Amino acid sequence: MTYSFSTNQAPSTKRVGILGGGTAGATIAIRLAALGLETYLFEKNKSLIDGPPMCHLHAGGNLYREIPDEDCVALLKQCIDILRLYPYTIDVRPTVFAVPTRDEGLPEDLLPRLDILTDAYRKLIELDANNKVLGDPENYYQLYSHEQLIELSEREQVAVPHTVDEWMIPVAKYLDLNKVKFPLIVVQEYGWNIFRLAASAQLALEGYEHAHVFTDTQVQQVMPVDCENCSNADHHVTKWRIDYQQSASSDIEAKTDSIEVDYLINACGFRTGIIDDMVGVKVTRMVEFKSSYITHWNDTGGQIPEIIVYGERGTPEGMAQLTPYPGGYFQIHGMSKFITLFNDGLVASNKNSAQPKLPSQYLHYIEDGWDKAPLQARSQQAIDYVAEFVPTFNSARTVGNALYGGQQIPGQDDTLRVADVSLYSNIRYARAENVKASSTLIAADQIVDELTTLGLADNDTQANRNRYAHEWAYLAHNDSLAIDSVARSLAKERGFPIAMACVNHGIHETI
Repeated sequence: MTYSFSTNQAPSTKRVGILGGGTAGATIAIRLAALGLETYLFEKNKSLIDGPPMCHLHAGGNLYREIPDEDCVALLKQCIDILRLYPYTIDVRPTVFAVPTRDEGLPEDLLPRLDILTDAYRKLIELDANNKVLGDPENYYQLYSHEQLIELSEREQVAVPHTVDEWMIPVAKYLDLNKVKFPLIVVQEYGWNIFRLAASAQLALEGYEHAHVFTDTQVQQVMPVDCENCSNADHHVTKWRIDYQQSASSDIEAKTDSIEVDYLINACGFRTGIIDDMVGVKVTRMVEFKSSYITHWNDTGGQIPEIIVYGERGTPEGMAQLTPYPGGYFQIHGMSKFITLFNDGLVASNKNSAQPKLPSQYLHYIEDGWDKAPLQARSQQAIDYVAEFVPTFNSARTVGNALYGGQQIPGQDDTLRVADVSLYSNIRYARAENVKASSTLIAADQIVDELTTLGLADNDTQANRNRYAHEWAYLAHNDSLAIDSVARSLAKERGFPIAMACVNHGIHETI
């Protein structure tokens, strides 16, 4: 059933074009369509949000020891905001962080940051009770000693955990406790499911009469239509023309069409530089090809938390990450160059082009899928890597697929994890620069402010001033089961186990 969501806004004659239907483009489109702007979203893939891997919300950025505390607080706020927009995309289970004995760091090094995050979370709840989406602040993180883990290892595992202790039983049983330092840190950083995220965005945009979504569509060119002083640096653009071609189907020939928009948003992810070159904007950036691997492990005895073992990125002992899905499926990251990272996978733009050029092999993987032999080899290396710390994981098997893609990184710092949007007011152009998907709503808000300043959005509406004034309309007509149905179809279409589109239920009230 298709619903039409009322925006309570007068019809707008202003058009916004968004290039790219990943997390950034789709989220910005929802925000703008909710304001009553005629929003045109173009995506070259057959469905929305089909890009680089994600695993959990990074609520506080605890995975990244190298970034500053203020960035972690920003990530916490962003994750809460994005969770409120996409509540049915979350698998409510904790994440366990372990420092290996070979690492120079100590678990205690992270405690000041965790206290800062706990306090920040508490204050956000005081500002708005609806921000309480990560459980109680006092339970945001907990510590487990070696003695506690030994005691838990002797307890019987439960299939569906209802307390943090119950979540830690399989960790105590399966993690090699001789290879990690204590205490272990358990944080309420929940799983984030890309298939359910794509389903949520699709259903949301289907309901807004002002949202026009073109999937399986290639943007061929963008050109200024109304440009003053185009020959010098102070030129102004008031309209853009987007030329695009929709793919042919069995009964419809491929055709080229065009549309004029009053504002242009570049949300093309790792291909962002292609549009920058068309627009004529000079920018420095990097792109990194990354991959995580899907495996199946029958021996868990029930649900387990995500397990992360710290390590220095890019070294042979880089971070290991075991992310659980229903049905015994696991996504594996290993932040070394023989698993998740690649020797020639990080590339930079140059003075002649804003678009970094990935090696043709990785473009081939992105466009056509992985070749079977290297995928099998990397998947097995990932299993072996995790099995160093979870010995019985050596019985896991590869399933012949991966989550992968190019990640854009603005500037020249490959450790950057917090970025949102760049605005070019004189040419009515914005570029989404989200390194982490959770920051897309912040980018959307900044674009709304920009459109308001330019007179393209109404400054006087409550929905403009406060994105939560009306809550998110699609949530009134869609629940977890509706998201589940679409997410399953997307997983099947993309060649992944259908179970990976599901979440574990029945535990939200206890964590």
